[in-house]
Amino acid sequence: MSRDGAPPLRYLALGDSYTIGEGIGPDGRWPLLLAGALRAGAVALDDPLIVATTGWTTDELDAAIDAAPPEGVFDLVSLLIGVNNQYRGRDVAQYRHQFDGLLARAAGFAGGRAGRVLVLSIPDWGVTPFARQSGRDRAQIARELDAYNAAAREACGARGIAFVDITAASRAHGGEVEMLAEDGLHPSAAMYAQWVRLALPVARRLLSRP
Repeated sequence: MSRDGAPPLRYLALGDSYTIGEGIGPDGRWPLLLAGALRAGAVALDDPLIVATTGWTTDELDAAIDAAPPEGVFDLVSLLIGVNNQYRGRDVAQYRHQFDGLLARAAGFAGGRAGRVLVLSIPDWGVTPFARQSGRDRAQIARELDAYNAAAREACGARGIAFVDITAASRAHGGEVEMLAEDGLHPSAAMYAQWVRLALPVARRLLSRP
């Protein structure tokens, strides 16, 4: 309960391995860290309901929502999806179309309030040891992810949805040992904490809206 006796706000986090926190403990996932940071700032917010699985693409997340739709209305909805589309070599235009559909669904889960939806950009996995060892062209990975993120930013702008760029932070520090899970690919809790510092003021602003 909040101080005024109202039930806590509800948070839905949609995504893939970055949202589920592949390779780290549950408490280190960025949506959990974000919820904790908001509570520390006197926002009465429940821990998130997380709908995410490692490896999911946009269409796979969409199908999972169809199979088991989250119930009720949420006060905050976050979305981070697309790295697996890029990894599998899918077309940017296809990504934009499917991503826009997910934005519409996210706003629906927020009770039709696009101003309660928060999107994080796709981090650049090309800076990681996993990418170096894979033999893939890391400059190409960066170019493709830039195109994906540009499409996502444009789609968010068209719907009045907040877009937080965490890609620069991932490029600056995402290859450092302490910023990585043991698999050398996925972020550690320390990297997720950097994302939360970027997302926190935006989330506070969204939750201050009626």
